[in-house]
Amino acid sequence: MSTPTDRRSRKRLATRQNISNVATRLFFERGFDNVTVDEIAAAADVGRMTVFNHFARKEDMFFDRDEEGRDILREALRNRPRRIVPIEALRLLAHRLVAEQSPYVEFSKRSQSFVETIERSETLKARARAIRDELAQVVATAMAESVGREPTDPDARLAAATLLATWAVALLQAHLTFRETRDTAKANAAFLAIVDKGSVGLKAAMARTPYA
Repeated sequence: MSTPTDRRSRKRLATRQNISNVATRLFFERGFDNVTVDEIAAAADVGRMTVFNHFARKEDMFFDRDEEGRDILREALRNRPRRIVPIEALRLLAHRLVAEQSPYVEFSKRSQSFVETIERSETLKARARAIRDELAQVVATAMAESVGREPTDPDARLAAATLLATWAVALLQAHLTFRETRDTAKANAAFLAIVDKGSVGLKAAMARTPYA
């Protein structure tokens, strides 16, 4: 996410980040369903309406990097070199995110708290599934546009859905690996191994299309 240059925008971003940080701390400590918006507002020293000015739903305070994640996926496809097909561009993105220690692929003590908070809340689990479906649509549209096809192209939709399912399995396995070993390097390797394997299968499925 680019850093705002004007003072008002910076202040707004700082307020939003503070609300999200406070909310996430409370969710970790007490569980998502046991924390109210009023309690978040009080802890963040802002009004209830200020919270809703920044976040439409309580879940959005927990998944506060959702929109930034969508932008990263779009940019990986829009800015890919012409010699790199879309499926490979997203595989390389996974490797880059791991190398950069991106919070999207973080496997650590903190990420365990994040995962465990989701596991304890049906609301968060439902929102996580919805985000995955929304991301699949974002990827399908960006993939199709990157090769000059219509956003509704069925090949793009199949490729995107399969890719998001692969990443979901990879993330789950990596978090399980860290939970068992407390070894970030092993968790990273588990994540990338599944992404790589899934990409091979997806390229085969999408053979003779511009996506592979």
